[in-house]
Amino acid sequence: MRKILCLIAGLMLATAASFGQAEPAAKLKYNADGKFKIVQITDTHVIPGDARTALTLKGLEAVLDAEKPDFVIHTGDIVYGVPAKEAAHLVLDNMARRGIPYAVALGNHDSNFDLDREQMNALMCSLDGCVNTAADNILTLSGPDGLDRVFYLFDSGDRDEVAGVNGWGYIHAPQIEWYRTASNYFKSLNGGTPVPAVAFFHIPLPEYNTGLRDASRQLLGHIGEEPCSPSFNSGLYLAMREQGDVQAVCTGHDHNNDFVLYWQGFFFIYGRYGAFDNVYNDLQPTGARVFEFTLGQPGFRTWIRLSDGSKIQELYLYPGLIRLGRK
Repeated sequence: MRKILCLIAGLMLATAASFGQAEPAAKLKYNADGKFKIVQITDTHVIPGDARTALTLKGLEAVLDAEKPDFVIHTGDIVYGVPAKEAAHLVLDNMARRGIPYAVALGNHDSNFDLDREQMNALMCSLDGCVNTAADNILTLSGPDGLDRVFYLFDSGDRDEVAGVNGWGYIHAPQIEWYRTASNYFKSLNGGTPVPAVAFFHIPLPEYNTGLRDASRQLLGHIGEEPCSPSFNSGLYLAMREQGDVQAVCTGHDHNNDFVLYWQGFFFIYGRYGAFDNVYNDLQPTGARVFEFTLGQPGFRTWIRLSDGSKIQELYLYPGLIRLGRK
């Protein structure tokens, strides 16, 4: 029954968007102090019954207890073994037990085991504390005077084959149209001004690679491997720049990267690898990226909380930033 309700909710969201509206999966509110904190978890790669899973979960719990976030976004590759349902619970129940609401953007590995993508999406919709209503989800953040931020969560898929070329999954044309329609709707609610937004998904855009090759770019953090982006560019970045609302995209997928790339006045961001050592990674200890939004303040603050309790990459990122790393 929950699976059916989830699919119905997804169809309702798509229908609403087609009529110029976008019903958020969650309507978030700033705290009394005017702040709101999101922890981005990514690539936990949990394997039920594997001894290393306990270390992964211990690191996750350390981050959650240190940051006490208002919300959590998991950008995929939650699971890396069977049964996938048990693996998902091992990770995501940590938020439910703490009363922290959360949302998920699935990764490529999440449908590689005993549940397909439709089943995994249905599972996400059914979990305690998870606000997902479909594969792609919208979150809004409001203050006393109304809507202040929007967060877009996309399912970037697994792998796609186009014209005989098999490559990493990408965000497809209907998803981009869904985003444009929602973006225009929120703009109309805001007197014709785009609402500042951040997008979260698993597989990095091709522009991560393009930006890294441009001598004008600025980079802070670790780059341990070339971004594993799709073989084809579906145009999401262009759509975001044309809409004028999204200021940053935040992904996972590449375990040895945790950098912030500033290019063309836009932020391309990686989370921090969240597993222990059950899948390759050279960045230790594990951790998670944190985003803090402040009412009335442009942009956002971000840092990485490591599972040993320390913090790195403390940054204030905002439109028109001159030099990455200056506060």
